[in-house]
Amino acid sequence: MKVYLDPCTVNCRKIVAGFHLMDTPYEPMKVDYFAGEFKRPEYLAINPNASLPALVDDDFVLWESNAILQYAADKHQRHDYYPTDLKTRADINRWLLWEANQWFPACYVYLVENLVKPFLKQETDAGALAANEPKFHQLAAILDDRLAKHDWLVGDKVTIADIACAAPMHLHMYQKLPLDGYPNLRAWMNRVEALPCWKESDVRPLLGLQ
Repeated sequence: MKVYLDPCTVNCRKIVAGFHLMDTPYEPMKVDYFAGEFKRPEYLAINPNASLPALVDDDFVLWESNAILQYAADKHQRHDYYPTDLKTRADINRWLLWEANQWFPACYVYLVENLVKPFLKQETDAGALAANEPKFHQLAAILDDRLAKHDWLVGDKVTIADIACAAPMHLHMYQKLPLDGYPNLRAWMNRVEALPCWKESDVRPLLGLQ
């Protein structure tokens, strides 16, 4: 399997960490995000959405990071991280869909305004942060409540749901995510950050962050 990615982005970090967690063999194909290589015709032929990552497995092409995690887990039968039990799998799928549709956008505003814009010497939009704050707190409270009763999102061990939902927070200190008041969420993130796969996929050196 070839995976086209730039490991510094949220959804590519998700793939790098998730594949490491599942011990999934793959060939990384670097697409420089900041150089805009994801907009080049040769990449658009693979993913016309002009987004990263994308997977190519022989003649099969797959977009969307969570779908890629699901595919890799099933291809290599890593059902310890993506169980086949109907209700457990539905629960994991629920969190994967929620992350893509709700959690990622809410966290991404903080990433763009507090990290990416300063990195590019652009001015932070305080209005965008203020407008996004109520939604972020609504969603953070949902995660915190879930994690009040569980160490991991689904079941009693880490799954691809944890990797997916942690990815939008992967630079939370630099994003300046307002995590005060969410002790269960912060404790869970500490558990994720202690995983070997998370440590191995650390993007801070790539971005010159301490």
